[in-house]
Amino acid sequence: MLRWPHPKKRLRPEETTLSRSKKAVFEDVHIFLVERKMGRSRRSFLTQLARSKGFVVEDVLSDAVTHVVSEDSEASSLWAWLKGHSPSDPSKMHVLDISWFTDSMKERRPVAVETKHLIQDVLPEVSTPPSVVAVSQYACQRRTTTENHNKTLTDAFEVLAENYEFNEMEGQCLAFRRAASVLKSLSWQVRSSHQVHDLPCLGETMEELVEEILQYGRSFEVAKILSDERFQTLKGFTSVFGVGLKTAEKWYRRGLRTFPDVMAEPSIRLNRMQQSGFLHYGDISRHVSKAEALALGNIIDEAVHAIAPNGILTLTGGFRRGKEFGHDVDFIVTTPERGQEEGLLTNIIKHLKHQGILLFCDFQPSSFDLSKLPSHRFEAMDHFAKCFLILKLEGHQVEGGLCRAEGDSRDWRAVRVDLVSPPLDRFAFTLLGWTGSRNEFLAATSEKDIFAHLGLEYIEPWQRNA
Repeated sequence: MLRWPHPKKRLRPEETTLSRSKKAVFEDVHIFLVERKMGRSRRSFLTQLARSKGFVVEDVLSDAVTHVVSEDSEASSLWAWLKGHSPSDPSKMHVLDISWFTDSMKERRPVAVETKHLIQDVLPEVSTPPSVVAVSQYACQRRTTTENHNKTLTDAFEVLAENYEFNEMEGQCLAFRRAASVLKSLSWQVRSSHQVHDLPCLGETMEELVEEILQYGRSFEVAKILSDERFQTLKGFTSVFGVGLKTAEKWYRRGLRTFPDVMAEPSIRLNRMQQSGFLHYGDISRHVSKAEALALGNIIDEAVHAIAPNGILTLTGGFRRGKEFGHDVDFIVTTPERGQEEGLLTNIIKHLKHQGILLFCDFQPSSFDLSKLPSHRFEAMDHFAKCFLILKLEGHQVEGGLCRAEGDSRDWRAVRVDLVSPPLDRFAFTLLGWTGSRNEFLAATSEKDIFAHLGLEYIEPWQRNA
């Protein structure tokens, strides 16, 4: 009696996924093999080969894909197909020819992506917009749009600037920060390196970097920096309030790599600022909304006028420029008569402490000396009295509520607040400097006076992001 063999049980989709995930070794790399030019049978064979070696191979082109592999090396047709089938921007993926795949199979691991592996997008030549000639070399004269049209470029420039800072190369750090600032100010997207040729603060090195990013979608130098252990560690440590570069470097040299490493090291004695930085890290590393900044302004204003009824409080920093979110909140506080501002900050601090909302305070008395001006020495901070605070902000004080982390059910959060108190005749310089630009010594009573002295057009702060 003949018996027909039982048909093989067809796996449900979830079972298929499970069976693949059991063998996956390189879970950060998700490959998609383009069937065009390759053929279905060859694609099926290569898929099974890769999965047998622990690679994740996706059946469809989705947001999960990190590496697209194709035997069609004609860039224009391949990229046109990708843009028509990819649910997101294909430039965020590695688009590679088959050589990367074969190299990876030989090594039994994903090999590093090199220029020789890439199939680059072909960008059309775009003429330089006439607005290029209108870009000023002075940051205070440039309108920075709220939407950054060149984020891929500026992100790369800022990584390089930060890396130079970590290596104490101040000149290169400043150069890349200035270049990033110029690119952020553009109201159009850079599509060709020729478009940045005549922009201020962008030299030949920056132009070459722009060309590389536009061609390959990324900078290989930046990718190398981002994967560097020292860079990752220093960036993490210096993100803590009170931890500077020298301290971060010292911890790194001692073999510490994470926050728990630091907290578990018995020989490390954190100062008060660092203790508060770690304690409130979750709150103060999160963005502050404009509504929260305004609520803090009401609290500080109440404290100021309880001490000096004629006191003047001004919100500065990014919020004055029109930003909706920031990392902290900066205020200038002064009085109409010179000399009255002395002791103002210490009394404000006492008032906030009495209210029970002062979580941390670092007060720095004034070291301003008019007889030593003008000074040609660069100073990162001015010499006026200032204090760096962490305040407790409650939800009922904020219109629309607090910006909470997911799962946070508290009715308050900690926020970083900086106060600076100049004499009235220095108010204009402080306002300009703490709004985001650099200042210069001259006789002036307002920002407009400073711009007039420099022969510059004055742009209202809320219009600088227009």
